[in-house]
Amino acid sequence: MNYETAAAFAQTGGLIYFVVLFAAVIAFVLWPRNAERFREAAKIPLKED
Repeated sequence: MNYETAAAFAQTGGLIYFVVLFAAVIAFVLWPRNAERFREAAKIPLKED
């Protein structure tokens, strides 16, 4: 295994990893069960202590 092969493998693996991670985060955010949690979190800056 030379440098070019290892670099290509690392780049492809990293790209796949981050695409899957990004899709998981988007799915978590858009999941209907989590909607109320994010609505409440969005109101935090507007609440008075």
